[in-house]
Amino acid sequence: MRIFLEEKNGVAISNDQIRNAVLESIKGLKLGKVLLIPPDFTRFYSNAGFITNAYYHALKDTCTVDILPALGTHVPMTDDELTEMFGDIPHDRFFEHKFREDVVDVGVVPGEFISQITEGIWTEDIRCQINKRVLDDYDLIVSIGQVVPHEVVGMANHAKNLFVGCGGSEFINKSHMVGAMYGMERIMGKDHTPPRRIFDYAFENFLKDKPVLFALTVTTAPAGKIHTHGLYISYDRSGLEAAVSLAQKTNLNIVEEPFEKVVVYLDPSEFKSTWLGNKAVYRTRMAIKDGGELIVLAPAVKMFGEDKTNDAFIRKYGYMGRENVLEEMKHNDDFLNNMGAAAHLIHGSSDGRFSITYAVKNITKEEIESVHFKAADYDEMAKIYNPETLKLGYNTVNGEKIYYIPNPALGLWVSKDKLN
Repeated sequence: MRIFLEEKNGVAISNDQIRNAVLESIKGLKLGKVLLIPPDFTRFYSNAGFITNAYYHALKDTCTVDILPALGTHVPMTDDELTEMFGDIPHDRFFEHKFREDVVDVGVVPGEFISQITEGIWTEDIRCQINKRVLDDYDLIVSIGQVVPHEVVGMANHAKNLFVGCGGSEFINKSHMVGAMYGMERIMGKDHTPPRRIFDYAFENFLKDKPVLFALTVTTAPAGKIHTHGLYISYDRSGLEAAVSLAQKTNLNIVEEPFEKVVVYLDPSEFKSTWLGNKAVYRTRMAIKDGGELIVLAPAVKMFGEDKTNDAFIRKYGYMGRENVLEEMKHNDDFLNNMGAAAHLIHGSSDGRFSITYAVKNITKEEIESVHFKAADYDEMAKIYNPETLKLGYNTVNGEKIYYIPNPALGLWVSKDKLN
């Protein structure tokens, strides 16, 4: 079964079209118990909230419908966030994923296989875990989410939604480190990367008997309004491949010349940590020239990690870059025991290529500088680079040419000289 919808002549797929596709995808199925796995609030603009709501209302009168947001290592969603994203679904239908507690082992991705796909960069087995609820006796599991360029896997979603969004700490940590060691520039915006092949292996070998249906979107959000370019519903990998093809056209931004200065705004409803906010760094790093400047307008950032353990790790070591992290991995048990956070130290660094300034309100200048960023006052910077008046793309501010990005989560920016 495949239901593929794509916009025509630039007209977004409507909610009515999405609702009809949802109904078609479950037509004729005998269902008593269904699990929905949407992303969390950090993927608000995926339109997964509306799709989840459509599935819930299509099923609630005849089925038990459970919902497990794919939190990964993120903080749990608040009641207000659940309502804003998922509408009128009762909150008692939602279950919190705890990546350190709620998981069970399902198998091992062999080191020999990983060595082959990483050119020998990683040679160890990786133990795979998943939330125990996924293994319950559901008649249907619907994995819902957005395909968009991603720093760990290349293009987000599909099996990643299950094994990272609902995965355990070991698999999350080590798969993230595989991607970081292999190199972000070799991964972002692409399919069939080493982490993607690891996720594919896990899905094909450890969940092959589970009735998993994928509902994948490709979206952008001009002026903060969700624009759904594509919807792909299928049991197999074909939906991912079609979505990747479209996302490479809609979410991959190729620029002629590297940027001298980039200003990125982090929506306060979405970005409260540098763990998430560093999308501003890795989604632009392939478009910023050596010696350039990145200014991150971060009015709600108040912490580094999304939990106390990762926050403490980042505070201790700071964003030190790829080579320094790999050196620490040779002799520092902290890094070996916290590979996900260690990989994040790579993702959040420019490797000394360009400067990164965080303009903040809720965390001190000293804290920002302690993790190797420059610090600035948000209100002062927002007077110069006003997010209410700047537009996506090139702007001239006080005679200076800058490139402005209102939401880094929805794209990847690459200069032509770094495209390959």
